Amino acid sequence: MWQQEFTWFFALFHHEFRQGNLIAFEVLMALAFAHFFGFYNPKQLADFLNIPHQKLYAQVKDWSVYFLKEMLVRFMVKQAVEHLKPVMTKSVATRSRAGMTLSIDNSVMDRFGKLLRCTWSWFSGRYHKVIRGQDLLGIVLTVNHIAVPLHLLFCPKQGRYNTNKADLLIFMLTRLKAAFDREGIDITQIPLTMDSWFVSEPLRKRLHRLGFAKIIIAGKSNYVFTIAGKKQEASQWKKDLVLHDPTWGIDVPSYRVQGYSPTFGSITLFFFQKSTTRSYYLMNFSENAMRGAEIWHIWKQHHLIECFWKILKSIFHMRSMQLQGDGLYTALLIKVLGYLLALRLKAHPPFSKLTITQIMRKLSRDHDLATLLTEHFHLPFPVT
Repeated sequence: MWQQEFTWFFALFHHEFRQGNLIAFEVLMALAFAHFFGFYNPKQLADFLNIPHQKLYAQVKDWSVYFLKEMLVRFMVKQAVEHLKPVMTKSVATRSRAGMTLSIDNSVMDRFGKLLRCTWSWFSGRYHKVIRGQDLLGIVLTVNHIAVPLHLLFCPKQGRYNTNKADLLIFMLTRLKAAFDREGIDITQIPLTMDSWFVSEPLRKRLHRLGFAKIIIAGKSNYVFTIAGKKQEASQWKKDLVLHDPTWGIDVPSYRVQGYSPTFGSITLFFFQKSTTRSYYLMNFSENAMRGAEIWHIWKQHHLIECFWKILKSIFHMRSMQLQGDGLYTALLIKVLGYLLALRLKAHPPFSKLTITQIMRKLSRDHDLATLLTEHFHLPFPVT
C-alpha cells in the first residue's frame, strides 16, 4: 500500500517534470509524510532524525515560484481527474448524486512575521475583524462528499495596485479549464458556488463567457430587491418572507422567489434558514432558471471548502511552516501533498471509514516514521 501511493507521486513528478530535482522532491514528500507523525515543519523532522535542519531547509529553498505553482496545480488536477472520470461518463442523475461542484472561497492565515510574503491586513471571517495574515484564494472540487483542491493562490498584498480577486479567479478558472481539457474533461459542466464577496455583474458576465452556466452565489444583506412590487433590502426580506417547511430535496425551511435588482435585473432568489435564528439567501447567477431543490443541492456542498480550510489550518498546521520569501508556496505544496496523500490512503479499506485525524493516530501508533522513511525513500537525506 505504502509503495503504491508513494509511487503515484514520484511517477507523476518524473512524468510532468523531467528536469526536476528528484532528491529535493523526495525531501518535500518526506516532509509531507511526516505530518502523519506529528512533525509539521523541517526543523521538527530534522530534530527527530537527528540531522542538521539547515540541510533540509537548503533542499526546500531550491525551488522557483513557477516550479512550485506548477507542481501544485498538476498534482491537484491529476488527483481530481481520478475522482471525476468515473463520474463524468455516467448519467445526469448519477452525476447529480455525486454532488459535483467547484467551490470558491478565500481564507486568511493569520501571520505576524514581517519577512513572510503576501502578509497584509485582511478581513477574517473566523475572527470577524481585520487581522494581519496571508489571504489564500482557493478552488475546491467536491465530489462524493470529498474535497479535492484544484487551485490555490495567495492574494498579493495591497499596495500601489489594489488586489482584484475577480481577476485572480478568472485567471485560475481559465488555467483549470485548459488543464482539464487536456485530460478530456469539460469542467464548465460543473456548477460554481461562491460566497458573497464575489457578487458582481461584471464577474457574472465573465464567468458566462468562460463557459460556466451554473453559478450559485451567497447574497449580501444590504442588496436591494423588488419582490411583488415592494422594494427593500435583503436583510428585511429575510424577516418578512415566510419560509416553507422542508420538502423533497430541500431539508431546511426555504422560499424560492423571483426578484428584481437594479444591478442584476430579474434574478431568482433562494431564502433558507440554517437555524432558528439565522437566515440566509442565495442568488442564482446561472444562465437558466433552477428549481429550489437544484439550487439547494448545489449549495449544500459549499461547506466542504470550509472543512478543507480547517484541515489545512488545524490538522496540517499551516502556521507552523514559516518559510520566508518564496517559501510560502513551498510550505503550501508540502501541506497539499500531505492532504492528497491522506485522500489516497482513505481509498484503502483499513482507512476508508477513518477521518484524517484518526488516520494520523493509527499510523503513529502502528508504525515508526524513521523505519518507513528508510524503507520507502532513497537515502539522499543529508546527514553531514
